[in-house]
Amino acid sequence: MTEAASRPAIVLVQGDITDQSVDAIVNAANSSLLGGGGVDGAIHRRGGPEILADCRRLRASHYGKGLPTGRAVATTAGRLPARWVIHTVGPVWQRDEDRSALLASCYRESLRVAGELGARTVAFPAISTGIYGWPLDDGARVAVRAVREAASSLPPTSVEEVRFVLFDDTAYRAFEEAVG
Repeated sequence: MTEAASRPAIVLVQGDITDQSVDAIVNAANSSLLGGGGVDGAIHRRGGPEILADCRRLRASHYGKGLPTGRAVATTAGRLPARWVIHTVGPVWQRDEDRSALLASCYRESLRVAGELGARTVAFPAISTGIYGWPLDDGARVAVRAVREAASSLPPTSVEEVRFVLFDDTAYRAFEEAVG
């Protein structure tokens, strides 16, 4: 496989991530893994109780204190049009502290998990750019750079398409500019 063939295509979509028919949907989760607001709440509501049940099993075994920021873990997708949900905890933006390495880790770790699962298509939200306050333009740059770097530094992966699913025009334009 050549380098170009192993690099996943980046696709931008404006819409609702819970409507995406992909192998894996990435959830911008909170560390409890037990649901919340925004993307996390929408994924849990649409996916149904199977996702929460898997999350509870993870909390009872490996993640008793919750999922650390920048890490990723997979569960069933329940009733979503996907096979898996990959949960990752984004950092809260801090004006006086550069936390971009943690944000980039969310994308890298999610892609690593997707590759381990054999996922070919992965849908990402704009992690940390909602209630966690990350500036959208910077969040888009970090996301696109992390995906491109992960694609070139990870072992060959099954992931063929990374889809950024963006809720509105503003987010779409920010990611469009970051993709170039």
